[in-house]
Amino acid sequence: MASRVVMPKLSDTMEEGRILRWLKQEGDPVETGQTLAEVETDKATVEMEAYTNGVLRKLVASPGETVKVGALIAVIGGKDEDIAALLATSAPAPAAAPTPPTPRPAAVAPARVAAPTTAASSAAGSRSIRASPLALRMAAESGIDPGALQGSGPQGRVIKRDIEEALARTQTVAPAAPTAAAAGEAQDVELTPMRRTIAKRLVQSKAPVPHFYLTVDVAADRLWDAYRALREENYLISLNDVIIKASAAALRRHPEINASFGGDHVTYYSRVHIGLAVAIDDGLITPVIRDADTKSLSDIAAEAKALADRARSRQLQPSEYTGATFSISNLGMMGIEEFSAIINPPEAAILAVGAVREVPVVEAGQVKVGRRMKLTLSVDHRVADGAQGARFLGTLKRMLENPLLIG
Repeated sequence: MASRVVMPKLSDTMEEGRILRWLKQEGDPVETGQTLAEVETDKATVEMEAYTNGVLRKLVASPGETVKVGALIAVIGGKDEDIAALLATSAPAPAAAPTPPTPRPAAVAPARVAAPTTAASSAAGSRSIRASPLALRMAAESGIDPGALQGSGPQGRVIKRDIEEALARTQTVAPAAPTAAAAGEAQDVELTPMRRTIAKRLVQSKAPVPHFYLTVDVAADRLWDAYRALREENYLISLNDVIIKASAAALRRHPEINASFGGDHVTYYSRVHIGLAVAIDDGLITPVIRDADTKSLSDIAAEAKALADRARSRQLQPSEYTGATFSISNLGMMGIEEFSAIINPPEAAILAVGAVREVPVVEAGQVKVGRRMKLTLSVDHRVADGAQGARFLGTLKRMLENPLLIG
């Protein structure tokens, strides 16, 4: 019996995926567990496996297309089986559809962004047309009938360029409305799946989550000396590794910050999982160091480096970037002295770390050069109050100013 192949949900935040390439073509035999395609999600590039045997009868989504989770992308069936009924609708598969096996990351360079394919009814008739959402919107706004155009996209799809060319052919001599930039002075670049997810999640965080911010100035002289001493002894440890370890220890003492908001309840976690913000080419991802409070500084350093390397090559497994209970964002290495980070829901807090800088300080009535570092804690006010956040920051400050206190 023929089976629908739909875009699987390959991460907890995934709402759509981009087909990078098909590894099987129409007419190829397929067995359960074989890799069908490489898919770019909002987090990584993964291999999508078949969950049934048969022949790959039809590829519905083309390479480069972005497809909603649950949407039909291919059909697997018998060699001579009638699949017309399955192709008649592009609705998401029912909930009872088989779930593909857990995806494996694939080290693949992202493909060129292409507009998604969608079916819509032409204003001139009831036949189905293939056009990108952007092209449909442009057509509706300009009065162009996309059904009357010969699409230049994959499989005859009408894309942005086709609408623009149609507009150019129908323009009158009337002066055009002023634009923000003349032709050639600006370029629209479609958001990657990761960038779209970041944009959506930040709005979901900043708008509904009542943030408050607390900043402390840490005397980092002893911290710097300890860090330099370890480096001189060939310990591959960064300042950020020390901050991760100290933050985990402080969270153990202040579980009210190691929490999340659940609507009608607050969840307090017994384990400390630190999310480490890592910048990559087209966005940001937060791999997780689990049970950071129980790990040694050298273990944290090794794990943080390995996770960051896999994040930059888009090879993280979903289990490696989900489940954080607290996050740290460090822009100090970029020369940023102070900033406020946006909470990553459902976590209750995030720590923003600035650069260690040399400044004049007064000690015992004398001015001297000292090292200082600003830490800013963003807290969800629904979970914790200012005094609770201040106590956590106070503990963290004392640990960093006296590294031997870090347990």
